[in-house]
Amino acid sequence: MVQIMIIAKEPVAGRVKTRLTPPYSPDQAAALAEAALRDSLLAVSAAPATQRILALDGLPGSWLPPGFVVIPQRGTGLDERLAAAFSDAYRLRPEAVVLIGMDTPQVTPALLGEAVAALERHDAVFGPAADGGFWLLGLREPDPTLLRGVPMSHPETGKLQLDRLDRAGLTVHLLPELTDVDTAVDAVAVAERAPASRFAATLRELSR
Repeated sequence: MVQIMIIAKEPVAGRVKTRLTPPYSPDQAAALAEAALRDSLLAVSAAPATQRILALDGLPGSWLPPGFVVIPQRGTGLDERLAAAFSDAYRLRPEAVVLIGMDTPQVTPALLGEAVAALERHDAVFGPAADGGFWLLGLREPDPTLLRGVPMSHPETGKLQLDRLDRAGLTVHLLPELTDVDTAVDAVAVAERAPASRFAATLRELSR
């Protein structure tokens, strides 16, 4: 039994996807962030899960589909916020948790389903990101110490997080590498990989 959680920021201009400006304006960057978030939420909605959670920094909007439990983010650094999100989800429902961010709109229900299934045979599941981080982390028994203190937004964040899991003696299933949307180059690459996504459609509209 596995629940899936998205950790995200409310897509407000000036607060999200700031590395997209330039070439995009803050409003355009927020539109791309909202499209990526919508794609991620739809993928989670279509994946097998006992509960779907949004750990949100901000307020929910019309982009949020039904069926999600919304919890606030806690902590300062990203490592603390991730650890708290896992803890809060597990406290609500003591089951395995798969967590993703809002930066990989090319994620599919099939990939999330693979992550869910992997936790039946492994202690953890890990999706590496092309920038050296990770786009998914799943834990059969969430433990804040597995995340706290791991340097985030670092070229070796993914390696350091995997090392932490290995040192804890956890068995880990690896998922395919995906690209986070951080820069305009990333945005084009992700849109090409997922041309039918809302993100790709929004990017095409903004590029006209």
